[in-house]
Amino acid sequence: MLLAGRAHAADLSGNVSFTSDDVWRGSTQTLGKPAVQGGLKVTTANGFYASAWGSNVDFGPAIGANLEVDTTLGWSHAIGKDWSIDASAVRYNYPRTQVGIDWNEVNVSMGWRDRAWFGVAASSNAMATRHFGAYGYAGVRIPAGERLRFEFDAAHYALRDGLGDYNRASASAIWTVKKPLELRITAHATDAAARRRFGDDNAGSRLEAALQTTF
Repeated sequence: MLLAGRAHAADLSGNVSFTSDDVWRGSTQTLGKPAVQGGLKVTTANGFYASAWGSNVDFGPAIGANLEVDTTLGWSHAIGKDWSIDASAVRYNYPRTQVGIDWNEVNVSMGWRDRAWFGVAASSNAMATRHFGAYGYAGVRIPAGERLRFEFDAAHYALRDGLGDYNRASASAIWTVKKPLELRITAHATDAAARRRFGDDNAGSRLEAALQTTF
């Protein structure tokens, strides 16, 4: 969808998904329960964009969060024929919580032919700990015909909050049921450091299944 403006045209896109578990950077955000998620994004002709994305969450009764809304301002641009760059600032918002856990992060990533990507995200208040954290990640996308693709990624989270760094990885199979509807199955894994940080029930090995669509 194109939105007409005085100086530039803007493109509006969005996504909706129903997932068996909201897993973020290796740990569940819903205590292993399903989530309904959706987002909207407005992109200008010169590559600037703004987006909002939301999901139900559950961090337990001590925090009381039941909703996450992420707002992003960013810029993306093609570099030659094969490469692209993306830079953004994200605000993680948790309305109606009993404690203040909102926080900010900046993210810079590079992509190659829509087949591979790598980047780093950093925050002086990572995961609302009031400590610095840097999240480095890389991934690949492998098509296997017109309707099936595989995605693999791995990451290291360097955190200075005294609880230690951790590693995580995932492998996904994405099947196009009927465009634009897709079924995604993802296997997540973390190291022992993540299990110590988040608990055995929230990190470690877990499977996630999701139906997702874009518009």
